[in-house]
Amino acid sequence: MRFAVALPWWGYALAFGLAGILAWAAYARAAVALTASQRALLTVLRASTLLLIVAALLRPVAVVPAPDVASRVVPLLVDVSRSMGIADGDGPTRIDRARDLVPRVRRSLGPAYRVDVLTFGDTLSQAAGEFAATARRSDLAGAVEAVAERYRTERLAGIVVLSDGGDTSGRPLEPGRLPGARIFPVGIGSVEPPRDREVLSLTAGEPVLTEASIDLSVSAVSHGYGTEPIELRISANGRPIEVRRARPSSDGAPVHEVFTVSPVPDQPTVYSVEAPTAPGEAAGGNNTRRVLVPPQAARRRILMVEGAPGFEHTFLKRALASDRGLDVDAVVRKGQNDDGRDTFFVQAGESRAAALSSGYPQTREALFAYDAIVFGNVESDFFTRDQLDMTARFVAERGGGLLVLGARSFERQGLTGTPLEPVLPVDLTDRRSSAVVPLPGDGEGRVLNVPALTPDGLRHPATRLAALAEENRRRWQSLPSLASVALVGGPRPGAQVLAVTASPGGEGHALVVVQRYGQGRAMVFAGEASWRWRMMRPAADTTYDTIWRQVVRWLAAPAPGPVALAPMAVTLPGTAETVTVFVRDARFTASADADVTLTVTAPDGTVRTWTPVLADPREGRYAVAARFDEPGVYRLAVEARRGSTALGTASRYVLVGGADLEMSDPRLNEPVLQRVAAATGGRYLGPDDLDELPGLLGDAGPGRQPTEVRDLWHNAWTLLGIMGLLGAEWILRRRAGFA
Repeated sequence: MRFAVALPWWGYALAFGLAGILAWAAYARAAVALTASQRALLTVLRASTLLLIVAALLRPVAVVPAPDVASRVVPLLVDVSRSMGIADGDGPTRIDRARDLVPRVRRSLGPAYRVDVLTFGDTLSQAAGEFAATARRSDLAGAVEAVAERYRTERLAGIVVLSDGGDTSGRPLEPGRLPGARIFPVGIGSVEPPRDREVLSLTAGEPVLTEASIDLSVSAVSHGYGTEPIELRISANGRPIEVRRARPSSDGAPVHEVFTVSPVPDQPTVYSVEAPTAPGEAAGGNNTRRVLVPPQAARRRILMVEGAPGFEHTFLKRALASDRGLDVDAVVRKGQNDDGRDTFFVQAGESRAAALSSGYPQTREALFAYDAIVFGNVESDFFTRDQLDMTARFVAERGGGLLVLGARSFERQGLTGTPLEPVLPVDLTDRRSSAVVPLPGDGEGRVLNVPALTPDGLRHPATRLAALAEENRRRWQSLPSLASVALVGGPRPGAQVLAVTASPGGEGHALVVVQRYGQGRAMVFAGEASWRWRMMRPAADTTYDTIWRQVVRWLAAPAPGPVALAPMAVTLPGTAETVTVFVRDARFTASADADVTLTVTAPDGTVRTWTPVLADPREGRYAVAARFDEPGVYRLAVEARRGSTALGTASRYVLVGGADLEMSDPRLNEPVLQRVAAATGGRYLGPDDLDELPGLLGDAGPGRQPTEVRDLWHNAWTLLGIMGLLGAEWILRRRAGFA
């Protein structure tokens, strides 16, 4: 016998000694006169009760021989996902090899074990008839957890898994949900890539304007075809767009191509890239990938604040107001009244005009109603410190965008020392020594105060004027010169300089700098009189309008509404995924008492409704598991209410089945199987190692007798003993005269 609660020897002595001392102290000075025999008997009964309780708490156990090993069970899990249908080289398919290994496992373990053959793919099930590699995915983690539930009342000697390691569950094994038995995975397949071509990735850029172009970045790889070109076919919603042939530098070397496309503005666009199946290819399911470009979001609400009337404000307001995707409110400081107070010219929606009468919103609710803010030629004393702090929170917490432009915004102290200083992407503390930045190229021939895009600026959606980089560079450099450029300091770590200009001394100064701050984005435009880009160009030239519209749209893009659906990716049809909804009130404070309804419209038009439940009151996060059974584009719409008050709505499109992960990288994935074995104390095996299974299961070593641990305290006798001792003590106390 031993105790399951491990203590040093003096720990056990202390526990039992304290029980004896407490029993002695209980009757050492009793309130009733006791004879020596009564005192001794009561003390013994109390001590026996306490000692039995202490012993039960320490959990005594006995190590005894295990039952007959013939009753021990070994589940044999066979992977029947589609990747098991691949034939490595000229040999049989992986599922055929797994089928041949099943009787070998049975023979190896002999009659001492009961081998239960199960299959797993989407789910775990009893094997019936011939194996067929038809499951859409291989959920190895889910299969192991299902084994733990299936055999929760039986003793498992171990678990054997026949698989190629193509686990698409995307999650590790959870220690608390393991079956308590070691897992012995047997790898099936080749670690060398089969003869195959695969589209590795397809990503889409961020559209910032209606009918604007975006980049599709494609990566593909070819194994076993040398340097033969890979044909890449791009289509949009099934309509062919472009075909390109990319030649790898060597066999197995990836190729990268960038396609420029224009998504449909008012509906979701699914772009697809396909590499046609080549002769002798092992897996054709990985030759296609898709990506969803959602339609343009709802109108973005913009607040413009100008320090004084001028051309800059007039031209910028006109450019933004003519964009149907923007809802622009404007405030211009006109001067002072007879009382010496600032007066303002306000152009805003009727419901928002009152909050702007003093020049800038005074409350969090009024400010957070906007998605982006533009400060033009305003000094820091234009605002109160509370307003500046609220604006910093607008960017960091609300996820809004902030643009600061105009020389007066940076004159003298500017915003240095205010809560907005860390929000801005430039260092305002040492403008002259840190303002110099390298000019792109060799810097020769740069015209004073004419913008030049940096390499980051050539690729950035906020500064894109043309699909091709060289054309984009040329169009920016053809713009008229600015009146001047303010010294704003060098970029902060992590910030991006998108455009620079040449100074009279030939040095480069930052013109456009951006950075992420918290949940939002911030931009500095250090130029003065960008209205020249409109006035000094032909009337038909819309470059000025395009620049500022896409800048403001890019700044406002990440700003969520009070009710927002979290981004999600559903890669495999037939799965249940968690849909997360964030609910906040007008102050963008988390709401933990909302009624949330989620409506999901499937590709075939079927509509289903779920009710998300509160998952985190601090974030106002609600969640529900929704099923996505078929591939295609789903529309998710959510509505949140508090009683009869509507808090807001949100929608999102989700592409299901954009990539066939089951056939991605169709090699034997040994690392996955090795991690499964290591997590349970098992061992990864090859098909030739099956004869070692009995020894690994722990019953084949000479002189080894299987044992198991049994509890000695977890029974009715312990409880009856304590109750009997307490009852005997109570009876003696009553006879001795205790109340």
